[in-house]
Amino acid sequence: MTAPRATVRLQFHREFPLDAAIPLVDYFADLGISHIYSSPLLTSRPGSRHGYDTVDHGTLDPELGGEAALRRLVTALRARGMGLILDIVPNHMGVGGADNPVWLDVLEWGRESTYRDFFDIDWSPADTRLSGKVMAPFLDRPYGEALKAGAIRLDYDTARGIFHFRHHDHVFPVCPRQYGDVLGAASLDRQGGLAAELAFLEDPARPKADVQAAKERIALILTRDGAQIAAAALEAFDPRADAGQARLHGLLEKQNYRLVWWRAANDELNWRRFFDITGLAGVKVERREVFDTVHALVFQLYAEGLIDGLRIDHVDGIADPGAYCRQLRRKLGALEIRRPQDAPAGGYVVVEKILHAGETMPAAWQMDGTTGYDFMDEVSALLHDPSADDALEKIWSQAAQDAGTYAGQMEAARRQILREGFGAEMNTAARALHEVAQQDLDTRDITLASIRRSLRELVVAFPVYRTYADASGRSAQDWTYFSQALAQARRRLAPIDHPVLDLLDRWLGGEAPRALGGDTEQAGTRAYAIAKFQQLTAPIAAKAVEDTVFYRYARLLSRNEVGSDPGQLALPVRAFHALAEARGAQFPNAMLATATHDHKRGEDSRMRLAVLSEIPQEWSLALADLLAAAEPLRDALGALPAPTPADEVILYQTLIGAWPLDLGPEDGGRLHGLLERVASWQIKALREAKRHTNWVFPNTDYEAGCDSFLRLILTDARGKAVRARLAALVQRLAPAGALNTLTQIALKYTLPGVPDLYQGTEFWDFSLVDPDNRRPVDYRARRATLARLGTPAACLPHWRDGRVKHSLIATLLRARAAHPDLFAHGSYLPLEVTGPAANQAIAFARQNGASRLVVVANRLCAGLLDPTADTPRVPGDALQDTALQVPAELAGAYGDLAGDHTVALAETTPLAALLERMPVAVLLRAP
Repeated sequence: MTAPRATVRLQFHREFPLDAAIPLVDYFADLGISHIYSSPLLTSRPGSRHGYDTVDHGTLDPELGGEAALRRLVTALRARGMGLILDIVPNHMGVGGADNPVWLDVLEWGRESTYRDFFDIDWSPADTRLSGKVMAPFLDRPYGEALKAGAIRLDYDTARGIFHFRHHDHVFPVCPRQYGDVLGAASLDRQGGLAAELAFLEDPARPKADVQAAKERIALILTRDGAQIAAAALEAFDPRADAGQARLHGLLEKQNYRLVWWRAANDELNWRRFFDITGLAGVKVERREVFDTVHALVFQLYAEGLIDGLRIDHVDGIADPGAYCRQLRRKLGALEIRRPQDAPAGGYVVVEKILHAGETMPAAWQMDGTTGYDFMDEVSALLHDPSADDALEKIWSQAAQDAGTYAGQMEAARRQILREGFGAEMNTAARALHEVAQQDLDTRDITLASIRRSLRELVVAFPVYRTYADASGRSAQDWTYFSQALAQARRRLAPIDHPVLDLLDRWLGGEAPRALGGDTEQAGTRAYAIAKFQQLTAPIAAKAVEDTVFYRYARLLSRNEVGSDPGQLALPVRAFHALAEARGAQFPNAMLATATHDHKRGEDSRMRLAVLSEIPQEWSLALADLLAAAEPLRDALGALPAPTPADEVILYQTLIGAWPLDLGPEDGGRLHGLLERVASWQIKALREAKRHTNWVFPNTDYEAGCDSFLRLILTDARGKAVRARLAALVQRLAPAGALNTLTQIALKYTLPGVPDLYQGTEFWDFSLVDPDNRRPVDYRARRATLARLGTPAACLPHWRDGRVKHSLIATLLRARAAHPDLFAHGSYLPLEVTGPAANQAIAFARQNGASRLVVVANRLCAGLLDPTADTPRVPGDALQDTALQVPAELAGAYGDLAGDHTVALAETTPLAALLERMPVAVLLRAP
C-alpha cells in the first residue's frame, strides 16, 4: 500500500455530478494533488446533497452519472497518474420514502423477509404491540388523525404489480398474504383465476416463495383484465367513508409494521437509527451476510481499479468497529491480486473518528488513521493563546449573562438529549442489561428502574464517544475512560444505586455474571448489551456537544469545532510536537484536515477568531461597544423578542468570522449576500441550541426577532454604527488571522500525514456550517489564478486577494510531489526557538536519507505586527534576539520554498533572518 500524497475532498450531488470533476483533473494535478477524495457515490435518496443516505448498495447513484461517469472520471485521473478515495457509509441507510428496496422488503414481509436481520431491529420489544413488527414513525400527525383525514390511502402500483399504502412521499407495502383482504373487498363474480389465487393466499401455511409467486400471478391478471377490480378494491378502502376507513385500519393492523406519528420514535422505536434521525436506519454490518451485501459493489470497484482506497463514515456507530476494520482490511488484501497492473497502489483506508484529548485510535484496527478531525483540533489549539483562558471565560459569562461552566453546559445538554431524543435507545440498552442481570441468581432481583438510573448517569458522564469492549473484556484505554465515567456517576447517584453501578462496570467490560443457561447464550446476551451501550454513548456525545453546546457556549467560537473540546482553549508547542511525533510513529498516513464537509466554520474564520485569544482586553472593550451600539436595534424590534445576550454574542462572533475581507460596512449589495448566508446559519444555530426554539417545536416569534435583529444590523440605516464597529474589528484581526492561516498551511502540508484540501479552500474560506460550506466552487477562477501564481513571498503584499494562500498550498504540494519519500517517511525532530519571542514561533525538521526539511512558522503574533503596515508579517525588530537552534548535522544552505531565496542555517540562526519575507519558512535541501 502506498498512501496518497495529498487529497482533495469533493462533494458530489445532482448539480455537481462526476462528469463535472473531469475538467478539473488537470487543475488538481497541476496543483499537486494525487487523489480525489469523493463523497459517497452509491445510490442515495433522490436530491441528496451529501450522499450519506444510501438507499441501494448495489448501484452507483444515477444522479451523479452512474458507473459510466465514474469510468470517465477514473480514465481522466489515470491519465494524470491520480487515484480515487471513496467515502462509504456502512453504518446506516436512508429509509422511509419509496426508494430503498431492502427496507421496503422488510416492511412487506417482516420476519419472513430475506433482509430481516439487515437492519438493527428488535423483533421482540417490550411493547407487545410491536412484537414481530417494525415501528414506522413517518406519519406527520397522530395515527387516528391521519386515518380520518385521508392522509393514509391504499394504492396500487400498476408498473410493479403491488398494493401499498401511501402517506405523502412514503410508501408502505401490503404483505401479499393480505391481498385476499384487499381484493376480496371487490366483487369476485367475473374474476376467473383470481378467485383461485386468493383462495391460495388464504392458507397461512403457504411458504413465502409460493405466496410471492401467487402475488406475481395476481399482478399479471390485474394487468391483463383487472383494472376495474383493482379500482373497486381501492374504493372499498377509501377512508372518506366510515366503512372504508374501518377496512383501511383493519388492513393496516395486519401488516408487518405499525404506522405511528413521527414524534413517537423517541420513546418506542424498536430499531437503531443514525443519531436521532428517523430517516436513517442502523445496519447490522457486523453480520457476515450484511457485510458482504453492503460492500459487494465497493469491492467490485476496488478490484477493477476504479477506486483505490476508502473513507469509512461514522465507524463508532458499528457494533464492533475493530472487527469490522480488520475484516475490511483482509478483504481488500485478498482483492489486490485482481487489480489492474496500471492502477495506483491501493488499500488506503481511514476512518471518521472523533478522538478525545489523549485518546488514540487502536492500532489493532489496522487502519491508516483518522480523517483528520484530530489534527484540525490540534493545529487550531496551537494558534490560540492559553494565557487568555480565564479572561475569555469572564468576558463570555458577563456579556452572555451566563455563569454556567462548559462542563455544566455539557452535562445539561447530555441530559436533555438523552431525555428528548434517545429515549428508545436508552430503553433498549437498559433492557439489554436487565436481561444480563436475569442470567445470574445473585443479580436477578436487580430492577430495570435501578439499571436505568445508573445507566443514565454513566452515559451522561462518559468522557469519550465510546469504548470498544466486547464479551472478553476491555482495553487499558477503555478502562481509563470507563473509570472516569464511573467515578462521576457515583458522585451523582444515591448510595442505594452504587452496587448497580458496580454491576454495570462488570457487565460492560469486566467479568461476566454467572450464567443460569449455557455459556453461549450468556455471551450473546452480554455482547448485545455491550453493543447497545456503546452505540448509545457515541450519538449522545455527538448530539450533545457538536449539535447543542457548540451553539450555546461561546467563550470563543473558533474552538467550537468538530473534533475539538471548547473547554480546552490552547495547546503548548511542546504538546503539539508530541502529538505530531506520535502520529508520525503510529499513523504516518493519517489524514490532516483543516476544513471538512462537516465543519462549523471555515478554516480562515477560525484563524481570525483565534486572534481574539491574543487580545482579550481589546475584545472585551469591542464587545461592550457592540452591545451598547445595538441597544437601539433591540428597541426597534417592538413586540418581537430580542436575541438573548448569549445568542447576541454568538451572532457577533459569527459575523466577525464570516465577514469578507473586502466588504465595507456600507456595501449594500454585498451586505445582502452576507445577510442571507448568516440568516440561514442563525435559524440552524438557534434550533440546534434547543433553548428558545428547536426543530420539533419552532418558536417562530423568537426566530423572527433574531432574524429582524440581524437584518437591522446588516441592511438597515439604524445598524450603521454596529456595522462600522464590526468592520473595524475585522480589519484589526485580519492580518493576524491571515498569518495564522499561513502557519496552519505550512504545518498541514509538511507534518507527517496526508494533507486533505477541502473543495475550494485554496482561496480564503470564511464559510459557515453546512449547507454554506458546500456552496458551489468557482473553479474557473482558481484555475486562472494557478496559471499566473507568483511565489508566496511575491503574493504576500496583496494577501487580501487570497493568492498568497493559493500559492503557498501549491508550492508545498509540488514539493511533496517532487520529494515524496521525504514527506511520507521523513523523521520528525522538534527544534528549539530561544529568546524573548520564542513563544511566537514553532519549528521542526524532517529528514529522509540526504533529504532535509526545516519548517519555521510564527504564531500568536497579533501584538508583534505593525498596525500601520497591513501585512501578516512580523517586523524583524520584533524578533530581535530570538533564534532557531539547529543541530550541527542540519546546518547548511537551504532553499526557502515560501520566501523563494536561499537561506544559510547555522547552529544558531536569527529568527528574523528566516522570517523576513514570510511568516513561514519552509527550507528544503535535497539531492
